[in-house]
Amino acid sequence: MDRRSLLKSSLALAAWTGLPSASLFAAANAANAGTGISDGEAQFFDFNKLQQMARELATESYARNVVTLPPTLADLSPQQYNEIGYDAEHSLWRKLDGQLDVQFFHVGMGFDLAVRMYSLNPETQQAREIHFHPELFNYQRSGVDVSQLQGDLGFAGFRVFKAPSLTERDIVSFLGASYFRAVTDTYQYGLSARGAAVNVYFDTPEEFPDFTRFWLETPKPDSTTFTAYALLDSPSLTGAYRFVIHCEDERVVMDIDKHLFMRQAITQLGIAPMTSMFSCGTHQRRMCDTIHPQIHDSDRLTMWRGNGEWVTRPLNNPPRVQLSSFVDHNPKGFGLLQTDRDFTHYEDVVGYYHKRPSLWVEPKEGWGEGEIQLLEIPTTGETTDNIVAFWHPAQPIEAGQTLNFSYRLYWSGEPPVSTDLATIRSTRSGMGGFTEGWAPGEYYPEVWARRFAVDFVGGDIEMLLGRNTAIHPRIEAARGEVRDVQILRVEPVNALRILFDWYPTDDSVEPVDMRMVLEGDGRLLSETWLYQYFPPPPEERTYPPHPVPRQEESD
Repeated sequence: MDRRSLLKSSLALAAWTGLPSASLFAAANAANAGTGISDGEAQFFDFNKLQQMARELATESYARNVVTLPPTLADLSPQQYNEIGYDAEHSLWRKLDGQLDVQFFHVGMGFDLAVRMYSLNPETQQAREIHFHPELFNYQRSGVDVSQLQGDLGFAGFRVFKAPSLTERDIVSFLGASYFRAVTDTYQYGLSARGAAVNVYFDTPEEFPDFTRFWLETPKPDSTTFTAYALLDSPSLTGAYRFVIHCEDERVVMDIDKHLFMRQAITQLGIAPMTSMFSCGTHQRRMCDTIHPQIHDSDRLTMWRGNGEWVTRPLNNPPRVQLSSFVDHNPKGFGLLQTDRDFTHYEDVVGYYHKRPSLWVEPKEGWGEGEIQLLEIPTTGETTDNIVAFWHPAQPIEAGQTLNFSYRLYWSGEPPVSTDLATIRSTRSGMGGFTEGWAPGEYYPEVWARRFAVDFVGGDIEMLLGRNTAIHPRIEAARGEVRDVQILRVEPVNALRILFDWYPTDDSVEPVDMRMVLEGDGRLLSETWLYQYFPPPPEERTYPPHPVPRQEESD
């Protein structure tokens, strides 16, 4: 939690929110190879060589290449760090006058890993290292003492810009451990992806692998696609990564090929991990005592299972850490989605949560047996990521083993695929046990209950309702009783609302797994709704006291 909090605090900087970069003075010593800043010795490089580097590194003892930060960098506040601007006159691909360009992040604050950067010529397969020079940055507003910046400190990461905004709004960022992000045409960052996740929920501290080197292949001037290679390193594994990144008009698509080499056995390995934030929403308003009705980067985990079933699991901000596992074979896709895009549902002019992207994972080949795992961590606010989702292979991960995975990431407003079945529009929850339409306070039931309302849209629901076909919700709860099921038509949004109350049958506060699908006309009509409810302790299963009637004054 400590390292995750640190990373989230760092990633909350304007460098991740698309604010302009400074360009106030020119860097000295323009370099060679057409990039303007790469000045290392030319060396041959390709993906096979990178795989060999990772394989050999896995046989060596682990050593993290931490840079000794001078006090002026180590003691920076997030605000000061954010004031370090890159000189856009010396961005990596500026001389190409093309569609894409790259700038680099400065080391400092929590970013103490010296990440090495290389410029790669795809025609000659020659790579040159890009060395740190203070002249590449502007420190005027940061308070950094430039005289303390001695030697090659390396970089913390890089970010990519796309025309016509080649200096102001980045669309892809790699910064911190193996974290990376991308935006849609809203230019609003949200959830993050990672190169790998190791033991996120285990009896040992979570391990955060690092991208330690990047090779950035120079694109053609008219291209909006570029290729980046990365070397991953950690105590438990190493990795060789190839990212082919397509910067499209309304989304960013990443084709990822990775080869992982195990230094030691791993209990919980996360493939295609993504990290997000859910503080509160329509079904869980425990932390919504703010001016904002909802606060979240993502509102659900959606899975397209190997057997063709579509499943949606609304996210929680649970009272305690919770790991959920969904067994599957060759999943077709999964992702953390932000489906509610109505500004009035957030009323946030700082976070702009209605603009946050969704992230969808599409495996390129069969991943075999395993689980999609979802980790939910309690959070009291919106500055700490508390949601992690990834694929966990079923096979034991042993030292010396090699694993290869290929998949595609879609950073977009909506996932690239959808089902013809009815889908879940929203999940709502509140006090139950009374007749819908009676305001709480007019009538209080004798027995405590929790009410759930799940809205379905699309599919064949409208057609079947027009034919007066009976629609049957099949609802299951692992514990307790489901009663008072109602089917309501929500005409303003063309939805069908399934309303039901859940009654406890014991005093347990353990989570209750719920499941629902709609059936009718002899077939399945909807995707599967999964939910995890945390009952309050028995002493809290009460309603507010009945209001005292006002006594009318008399003469």
